[in-house]
Formats: sequence, structure tokens, C-alpha cells
Amino acid sequence: MLGWEFPPFISGGLGTACYGLTKAMDRLGIEITFVLPKMIESEHATHVQLLSPTSPRSKAPAEFGAFQHLAFRHIPSVLRPYAPVESEPQEPTEQPTAQEQRVAEDREGSTKPSEDGMDYSGDMSVEIHRYAEAAAKLAQGQPFDLIHAHDWMTYPAGMLVQQRSGKPLVAHVHSTEFDRSGEHVHQMIYEVERAGMHAADRIIAVSCLTRNIITARYGVAGEKVDVVYNGVEPQDEAIVASCHPRIDQEDKIVLFLGRITMQKGPEYFLQAARKVLACVENVKFVMAGSGDMMHRVIEMAAEMGIGSKVLFTGFLRGDDVKKAYQMADLYVMPSVSEPFGIVALEALAHGVPVLMSKQSGASEVLRHVLKVDFWDTDQMANKIVTVLRNPPLRSTLREHGNMEVRRLGWDGAAERCVKIYAEMVVGI
Repeated sequence: MLGWEFPPFISGGLGTACYGLTKAMDRLGIEITFVLPKMIESEHATHVQLLSPTSPRSKAPAEFGAFQHLAFRHIPSVLRPYAPVESEPQEPTEQPTAQEQRVAEDREGSTKPSEDGMDYSGDMSVEIHRYAEAAAKLAQGQPFDLIHAHDWMTYPAGMLVQQRSGKPLVAHVHSTEFDRSGEHVHQMIYEVERAGMHAADRIIAVSCLTRNIITARYGVAGEKVDVVYNGVEPQDEAIVASCHPRIDQEDKIVLFLGRITMQKGPEYFLQAARKVLACVENVKFVMAGSGDMMHRVIEMAAEMGIGSKVLFTGFLRGDDVKKAYQMADLYVMPSVSEPFGIVALEALAHGVPVLMSKQSGASEVLRHVLKVDFWDTDQMANKIVTVLRNPPLRSTLREHGNMEVRRLGWDGAAERCVKIYAEMVVGI
């Protein structure tokens, strides 16, 4: 299995998905070697058994439960998934570049996170091919039946391992360049995605929305694409119960939690916020996350005259995310194009009502949430006001949504993936 992030070093939903999926597969007894482009000391890992190219097997802390069948391999490559992609490799210099310095630090076991919460950096167009070659070398002599590659950055590695081993390749599409960039796609990324999808023996899409993009935009035959919805890690009942009654304070809290990028629709969240504040005063809008639109969104809030009502927390991890959910009366996901949207499931699991865009994969499986077109900020504002002013509705959404999401665990997703494996490999 090839991936480019895993908790605790995550910058989006992919790391969360890899964690949940591999944990459920582990319970099914599937033997997995997970290849990461990041050196992580065992003290920074959360629950897994670690293998590195230069160190013997060691057992990581088991605060989330030890894995029985999952081993990790780490390649000294640095990738930053949402950084701008350089079109040409940089010329070498006499002094070490920042990227080379980061690689050296990683080889020494450094895992200090970057200031913006993203842990991979450098020229991705170079790094994905360096990662591919390293992964292919690592795969030599390793016993495996198939290759499972997560998202575009691992597709060249998957194709190279497939070519050298003759083993079947599964491409797992968590997001496409059309989701991230709209119609202004980066040509190199699109070509990598397309090549990976066409080379793959089977493709797993996280929603019907994503499957439709794959067939329409990448020219892939529909019978090659299977939909496997994401799940959510179950929350301890005591933790969920502690979220409500809400922290005693006068203001209602409306939460946006995610990358502050075009894909996530932060400007629509602000437009709706201004309309809500025109008729409800005691409400604050919390925007938790970081991204390339961060400065612009802060400026937008100021220009709208609602700067004092919008709080920017920056990138959050771990307990800080839980605290954000505990404070929230409503979680809003106004994504322009959301392949799935695990955060919506996490909010429900923490007992927070959800308002989400219809342009999201999670809306295909969730019933006890409010839905709106991302561009319809009038309806978005109306529904926010209705939830804030109507405690019985808020309570109903919270209780029914929490019950619904308990049935959307990772075990079902893992079973579907294993069924796909079995159709490709005799003996699984």
C-alpha cells in the first residue's frame, strides 16, 4: 500500500482515511506493508508497528490499539501535498537546498512539523518520481499479492512497482485535480492522474460523485471503477456525551473545519455568515484550518465588516480538533467539490449537527443532515439561522445524526476493498 500521509502527520482527509481503512483491514487479517515518503520516529507514531530502511522493527505506542498485520516502510523523501508544483526541476546549488536539508533531517529522525501544519514540502514533480523509484526498490524481495496506491502522488510508484513485479494495481481516488482546482487544472497533475487510472487494473472511488468525474473527465470505463464510501472512527460515548450540553457561553458557535482553499468554499461560508449576522447577533463563526486562501479570507471578513465575528484558529490537530467540536452548535461544510468529506462524519460522531453542500460525496450516504447547494448562500444562511434559533431541531439533528454515523464505520469499507482484492488475486 502506497500513501503519502498517515496520522499524526496529516494535512487532509487522506491520512485519516488511510488510518481507518488499514485499521479495519488489520482486523480482517490482511497483511499490509504501508510505504510512506516520510521518516517518522516510533515515538511520534500513534499505534503502528514501524519498519524503516535503516532501523530494526520496533513497536510504536499503542494508545489507539496495536496493529497485528501492518508494517510501515519509510522512504527519505519529502512531499507537501497542497504546495504549488514546480513545472521544472530546480538547478542544483553548491549549498544544500531547503529540501535537501529537510531530507537530511528526516534521515536523522527529525519530525518537527512545519508552521502551517503541513509536513511535506519541496518540488512535488521531482519528489513523486524519487518516491516511485525508492518504492520500487523497496518492493524488490517483499512478498505481496497486489499494490494499492492512494491518490495521484503515489500513482507513478504504483505503476513502476506494477511494471517490475507484474502484480495488479488498485488506484484509490480520494480526490481529483478537478476537485482541487476546478477547471484550472494543473496539466502535469492531470496527466499523472490519468496515467495512473488507465494503468490500474481496478479503481476505487470514494463516492459516485468521484466515479462520475473519473469516467467523464479521465476517459475510464465505468465497469473498472468501484465506489467504496469512507467511514469514521467510533467515538467513546463518554466523549460524545461531554460535548453537550454546550460550553456555557452567550455566543452560538458555527464551525468551518478544513483546508482554506477554493475547493472547500470558505468564501461562501463568509457570505452566509454576513447574512446570518444581519439578523442574529450572538453568534461567532470559527474557521479552523490553513491553506492558500487564508490571507484572502481574512481580508474578506474585514471588508465585509464581520472581522470581529469570525475567528481564525489556524491548523488544528488531535485534542484541539475535539475542543473545536465541543464548542460548536453547528458544523458547516460548504465545499465546491468534495469527493467525500470525512470531517462531516467526524462532526456527527462528536454530536455536532451538520449543514453540508450537496456537491459532496458524504451527502450520498447521510440522511440526518441539512443540505444546500454551495453557491446558494441565502439558503445556507437561512438554515444556519433556523438551527441556531431552534433548539429542538438542533437536538434532533444531533441525536439522529450521531446514531446514523455509528453505522458508517471502516469495517464495511475494508470488506468491500478485500472483495475487490479477491476478484483480482486468487487465494485472497
